[in-house]
Amino acid sequence: MLPNIRDVTMKRSLLVLLSICIVACAASPASKTKTSGLTFVHLNDTYRIGAVEDGKAGGFSRVVTVVRDLQAKGRDVRILHGGDFLYPSLESQLWNGLQMVDAFNFMDSVAPMYVVAGNHEFDRRTPEHLINAVRESQFDWLGDNYQFKTGDTVVDAALQSSFTITYGDKTIGVFSLTAHADHGGNDRSYVPIDSDYLGIAEELIKHFEFINVDAIVGLTHIRMSQDVKIAGLRATHPKFVFIAGGHDHEPEYSPFSDVAAAVMKGASNARVIWTIDLEFDDAGLPVITPKRIDLNEDVRPDPDYLLLENKWRGRLLAKFPFLEARVGTTALALDGREATVRSEESNWANFIVDQMRTAFGEPVADLAFINGGTLRIDDIIEGDIRFEDIGRTFGFSSFLRHTTVTGAEFRQIMEAGYRGDGGTQGYFPQISGFRVCVDRSRNDGDRIVSLQVPTEGNWDEIDANKEYSLVVPDFLYRGGDGYQISKDRPASRPGSELKYLVLDAILQAQAVGSKIGEAVDPVNPRYVELGEERVNCFK
Repeated sequence: MLPNIRDVTMKRSLLVLLSICIVACAASPASKTKTSGLTFVHLNDTYRIGAVEDGKAGGFSRVVTVVRDLQAKGRDVRILHGGDFLYPSLESQLWNGLQMVDAFNFMDSVAPMYVVAGNHEFDRRTPEHLINAVRESQFDWLGDNYQFKTGDTVVDAALQSSFTITYGDKTIGVFSLTAHADHGGNDRSYVPIDSDYLGIAEELIKHFEFINVDAIVGLTHIRMSQDVKIAGLRATHPKFVFIAGGHDHEPEYSPFSDVAAAVMKGASNARVIWTIDLEFDDAGLPVITPKRIDLNEDVRPDPDYLLLENKWRGRLLAKFPFLEARVGTTALALDGREATVRSEESNWANFIVDQMRTAFGEPVADLAFINGGTLRIDDIIEGDIRFEDIGRTFGFSSFLRHTTVTGAEFRQIMEAGYRGDGGTQGYFPQISGFRVCVDRSRNDGDRIVSLQVPTEGNWDEIDANKEYSLVVPDFLYRGGDGYQISKDRPASRPGSELKYLVLDAILQAQAVGSKIGEAVDPVNPRYVELGEERVNCFK
């Protein structure tokens, strides 16, 4: 049985209290002088050492430029990262995230960097790769609701809890939380995780108050709704000012007030980051000025960082010299950005999921779907389709399964894809062989208004009693992302690796001079969401 993490953390905190209390009690608040000039730069969910959108957006080189510009203005800068960076990516299949560690070490040399682990730091079932990453890290790993239990004493001790930052005569307490397996995290024996985010945050805030810190912030990798609940602790803890979060891949913001700490999340791959100026008022209480920054072509890349970026690019091409080879041509821009594949119909995803129905030969499967989180390219493909585009789309293996479901079962399975409060979600489905209409004002589990399948040139509601053939990734078949697919019927073994299925389809099209991709059909979309802009499901 795993130990109770909060008990372990609080025991460790009590030991710290014994040593700190004497100093904290002896220090008179009147002896502290008013200071200013501290800025946090926050990013989260980054999977590349370089930029995206053909180099026009995001990238650590632009983050470094922002940091250096702030330093030139006299600001003391600290970098926060809200988790997810070791995996998944094309490069991580080769180096298990060490290329990202190298990039983070560079940023840490420019300004101190503090990270909380995300769920993807624990993608591997055994701890060896985490051990290697932590041993190579020069930045700080923080965690209060989880522990490292890798068996490597140096690595296990490297994870810091009840963390504090010193700035002049000010001390800032930082609590750090990551997602439990029940909320999109990974269940690994070498990283036990406590899911009581609110309770642990409150205990740490009280601990920081006891040792008389000047400000309290959170660094998290949990869902926005969970962050907002924690932010409400500010109503009784006025030194608690903001949470810098991750796990969500598009910009999020919940405002600062007397009763709530601010919550900020950036966009994946540093397309959007935040700066947070921390000051202190005349009463000595912390106040913040957050600012959203879009990292686009207006922000110049840092030339020193580009040397590191080019080093890893050279190593990647030395391993895979064919990466830049053209394998096909697009008929139009194919949208693989996470903002699209995790929230709406994507023409790049349509092409991919259409191939899934052919994976097990004739007859073609009736239905197929994939979770948007499987598609990792976070970019637009236009003109040449390169081998690299395929490799980046599939950051990890995605083997397919073939099974059957009744119409009633399938409708219930698909409800899992439209749960929650909307926004970009990795479990949002990209679909083929059917179309679906959703009303998010209805309760979870009852949001599908209409689910239709094609019948002799028309569309009809799926037959509740009829059996349909279904192809899904093995991850979803096994219950991943909350999809519950019955195991009562025969199913194929995992087979037909999706990335090679897609590559084969592109090569076949290239052989006959065809281009890849079609526009999302505005008259007959695969996904419709009812709301103010749309009151009818299908025309």
